[in-house]
This record gives sequence, structure tokens and C-alpha cells, in this order.
Amino acid sequence: MPTPLSLPDKFNFAAHVLEVNAHRSGKTAYIDDIGSLTYGELNKRIHRFAAALRAIGLRREERVLLLMQDTQDWPVAFLGCLYCGVVPVAVNTLLTAQDYAFMLVDSRAQVALVSGSLLPVLKEAMQLAGKNHEVHATVVSRPTGPLEEIEQDMSTLLFAHATETTAATTFAHEIAFWLYSSGSTGQPKGTVHTHGSLWWTAELYGKQILALREDDVLFSAAKLFFAYGLGNALTFPLLAGATVVLFPGRATPSEVFRLWGAYGVTVFFGAPTGYAGILAAPDLPAQAAVRLRMCSSAGEALPREIGEKFKHQLGCDIIDGIGSTEMLHVFLSNRPGDVSYGTTGRPVPGYELKLTGEDGRDVAAGEIGDLYIKGPTAALMYWGQREKSRTTFQGEWTKSGDKYSVDESGCYVYAGRSDDMLKVSGIYVSPFEVEGTLMQHPSVLESAVVGHEDADGLTKAKAFVVLKSGASATADELRAFVKERLAPYKYPRVIEFVADLPKTATGKIQRFKLRGL
Repeated sequence: MPTPLSLPDKFNFAAHVLEVNAHRSGKTAYIDDIGSLTYGELNKRIHRFAAALRAIGLRREERVLLLMQDTQDWPVAFLGCLYCGVVPVAVNTLLTAQDYAFMLVDSRAQVALVSGSLLPVLKEAMQLAGKNHEVHATVVSRPTGPLEEIEQDMSTLLFAHATETTAATTFAHEIAFWLYSSGSTGQPKGTVHTHGSLWWTAELYGKQILALREDDVLFSAAKLFFAYGLGNALTFPLLAGATVVLFPGRATPSEVFRLWGAYGVTVFFGAPTGYAGILAAPDLPAQAAVRLRMCSSAGEALPREIGEKFKHQLGCDIIDGIGSTEMLHVFLSNRPGDVSYGTTGRPVPGYELKLTGEDGRDVAAGEIGDLYIKGPTAALMYWGQREKSRTTFQGEWTKSGDKYSVDESGCYVYAGRSDDMLKVSGIYVSPFEVEGTLMQHPSVLESAVVGHEDADGLTKAKAFVVLKSGASATADELRAFVKERLAPYKYPRVIEFVADLPKTATGKIQRFKLRGL
């Protein structure tokens, strides 16, 4: 086993998970809508699935498309791939057939692993890709109907193979899996990660910041195919020996409350949009009805108003942090017992951060700059996109695409995405600052601020606002509300009320879709 903060050259993450939990064979690892899976059963299924993949004819380093809902089969499939040296390409389950056609061709996947409910859209994607895709076998989790010749039932396949196999000899720096970026600024990119990166995120964030325990019950609203969800519901809990609740459907507030109560969830992982919905829900449970000891937020910076209100309502802090697909998980975060709402906290141990200006030099204290990260979990590259890789992965440093400043206490304060920043009257304005102020108004549920050219061609702030159900407010009222709280040049000149905001499946607002509207 690796010593603390050290990994041997030869390292297979799936084999490490099995070794760490060898003494927990009777403990529940996963619970889903079908039943539960113990650590002992997880061990056997990983071995069986690795053997099945080898029997299908997959070779080391070949790619497998993983298009599956959050059920027990997801961790079995993902870890089974890693165990035998095959590379799973985990993809978003909420995309279109056209998106999957692109990913099939881009990844050159040889096999597709798919949930039965998603098989129709996968078939459509394969038709769209035509002869350009290379899939020769499809493994179906929980099929909903008869299967065709190249399709195999995952359950049948699992139990047709032995429970004892040998892990592939892989290296800590070897390609282990891909995640496609969420596409908040356009077309997703295949982000390539190593076996070692999984271990590092668990060691640096899961253990040192979250301090997860064996008796914890975790539920992540973010799905396993996201970098955030992968850490929350697989990497961190499996190395802590905890129990994970999986839910394949949409994590609406009502479903979240049901799962909290039914399974005694102690740690919940969500995103700012989800927390806003939870607080606005009429059936929000009382503190005494839940067992939460800690909540986590990522995806976008958490507005101060949401964090403070959640703590007041449920007596539980939200540990806000920021991560990225490129860095695999959170690298900048608040800490339990040391939460400063309105900031993203301080660097996670093991990561180094810097803020630079347009000239590439470090900015002065309190000034806004582009955020760069140095740490052991940086992706190797964007697959097949050399120029974008070179722009993002700059030697030891990774460009985040976010802008931040550092306050007097040393906490980092989010100022928006680099391509979202506005320059009003020659001064940078953070859309996030204006959005956070708007959300302090009792009638506002969500807001998004983008640049808008006035009649003179000058850039001013324009706000898209979603009101709470049954609430009312006028544009003049909201403009005045912001003016009272921010510098005069920052208030949104134009306010448009909308029913909802365009978002990625992680809850990130897609501001690029609002520009020009």
C-alpha cells in the first residue's frame, strides 16, 4: 500500500480500493433503488467484470464508453475497467444522440456500457456515427427489453465469469479514465486522467478537508459521470469505507429530502442551484428530521445568502469549494469549522495557487486575476486537442478559466469566469458579485449577469432574473436594491425576468447562451 502522500510507480486504483476494504466484506458500500451492495460483493463483481471485459476481447488501454445511470452497476463497471487496464470514458447521461455520436468517434471506444433506459439514444448515436465509430459490443445494465446480437446483459455477463482475476500492472501516471468537460463554454473536451489522480484527490481533499468517516452515509446530487460526483460517490467514500446512496433520477428537492430521511444521510454533496431549490421548497424538513453533519458545494461559487440561510434553517454548514474537470476535484475550499461564506476559502493542502493579470504577472493583494493551479491531479491533456491543451496545461500550472481576488483574511473571492468578466467604464466588474447581490433580494431565486452593449456601444451589465414561486419584483426595484449595496457603475442597466436559466447538468450557468439576448 502507498505510504501517506506517496505513491509507488506501479499503482492500480481499483486494486487499491479492494485492498483497503478487504476487511469490510460485510459492510454496505452502495444502496440504490434496487437494493444494497456490500464491500465483499463489490469486490467479487469488480473481478467478474474485469474478466468479462477481457473475454469480450478488450485489450489494455482500449477505451470503453460508459453511459450509465447512477446505480450499483456504475462503480462495478468503472472499477472493473480500471482493474483490467481498460480506459472508461464516462459521459453525461443527459446529452443528445448527436453528442454521443461525437464522443464515440472522438474516443474510438471499442465497447459501450449503457443503462437499459439509455440504450435507444446510444443506438441512435451509433447510427449517426455510421462507420466512423468502432464499437463491436454493447453491455447493457438493467435492460428494459430484448437485446440484439451485439448486446449483452451486464448481470448475465457478470455471473458467467470467475471471481478471482489478476489486476493489470498499471502505473500511477498511466492513463486510467476520461471525463468530458461539462461544456459550460461550448463543445465538451475529452479530459484524460491517471490512476494516481484518483488517490490524490481522496488523500488531499476527501481525508484532509472533508475528513469522511467509515460510519458516514453519503449522497451526491452530482452524478458519478462528473468529476465532482466521481469523487463524492466513489473515490472518497470507498477509501474511507463509508456507505453511498445512489439515485438514478433527477435530484429534485423532494427526492433529496426523501433520501436524507430514508437512509440517514450524514454528508450531502450539491451545487448552488440545488441548494437554492432546497431552501425554496415548501417541504423543507426541520433540523430534527435529518442527520446531516456536513454539506458540500461545488460547480459554481456559493452565494453568501444561500450558505447563511441553509446554516440557519438546517444547522449544517455548506463547505464551499471549487474544482474542475481538468483538476479532477476540489483544490480550493472552505473547511469544516472554518467557513467564510461569500468566499471559496483557502487552497487545499498539496495545491499551489496564483493569480495573474493580463500581463502574466502576479496581481497585487485584493486585485482580480486569472486563477492558475499547481497540483498532482492535473489532467494529462484534452484528447486530440493540442492547442487547447497547451493553452490550459502550462507546464506545472493549469489555467482554470476563473477569476479571483484574495481578501484581507487570505480567503479567495470568486469574480466569475475569465470570459464572463465585464469591463464597465474601464473597470472590471464581476458578474458573480452582482448576481450574489441580486440574490439577497427576498423575491429572487436565481440570477445571471452578462455584458450588454448600450446604444453607444458601451458595455453595461444585464441581469437575467428568476423570481421565487409566487414572488414579485420590478426591474426598477431590483436596480435600486443593487445600487444601495454596490458601487454605482456595477448595477445592471437592463433586467430581464425569465422562467429559468440555461445550465449544464452540474448546475453551472451557461452565460454564453445569454450573451446577445
